[in-house]
Amino acid sequence: MAAPVEQRIAVPIDDPNADTEWNEILRKHGVIPEKPPSPTPMIEEAIAEAHRLAYENRLEGKDLSDLDDLEDLEDEAFLEQYRQKRLQELSALQKKSTHGAVYPISKPEYSREVTDASQTSPVLVNLTSSQGNTNVESRVLSDLWRQAAREYGEVKFCEMRADKAIENYPERNTPTILVYSKGDIAKQVVTLATVGGVRMNMLDLDKLLVEVGAVKDNDMRVAKRRRAAEDAAEEKAASANKGIKSSSDRVTGGDDGDDWD
Repeated sequence: MAAPVEQRIAVPIDDPNADTEWNEILRKHGVIPEKPPSPTPMIEEAIAEAHRLAYENRLEGKDLSDLDDLEDLEDEAFLEQYRQKRLQELSALQKKSTHGAVYPISKPEYSREVTDASQTSPVLVNLTSSQGNTNVESRVLSDLWRQAAREYGEVKFCEMRADKAIENYPERNTPTILVYSKGDIAKQVVTLATVGGVRMNMLDLDKLLVEVGAVKDNDMRVAKRRRAAEDAAEEKAASANKGIKSSSDRVTGGDDGDDWD
């Protein structure tokens, strides 16, 4: 006698992902798998988060006076929250601001003022030219050194003549930037050739400070200078484009085509 043939009931399934009463019954009994979660809520959440970050980041780099100028344009509660955040950042910076000026050092002081001091935070040393103002790069860096020391009071900036620090140090290698961290040289920059040359500015020095960990990339002072530079570049580009259009209009006679009538 032949073995009985197992009979299966064909279950009609049109679309297993459709939200139908029949599919709910099938899912309940394990006939079809649970419907995968819709990606829509996750996408919407990601978009909302991106909008939120963009909304907040538009205020990055603005100081308290800039925030005051935005009172008529921004949400009052959000602006006040951001103002309090700025005040907290300023308070923290003031507490850490223990320097504020360039330290001229001598060789006997070097170990204490630089090597030992770098155990707690980076110390930057400017080895200057022995030729004074005749070395343009050395003069440029000394000016930037003083400005940076005033702005970044939590960072220690030192300065010393190169030939006094290192015997027979080549004049052609000045100025030289030495960055000490944890008692060792973490970075050195010989002349300003790689950091802007005689055109080196605070933006270039900011990049160096961020690179060596002396300040954070999102530091309000760094962000403000960066944003100001970006705004200036945009204005310059817009002005250049306007000038090109004006020149083109003069050559073509503008948009008026009456001359051809």
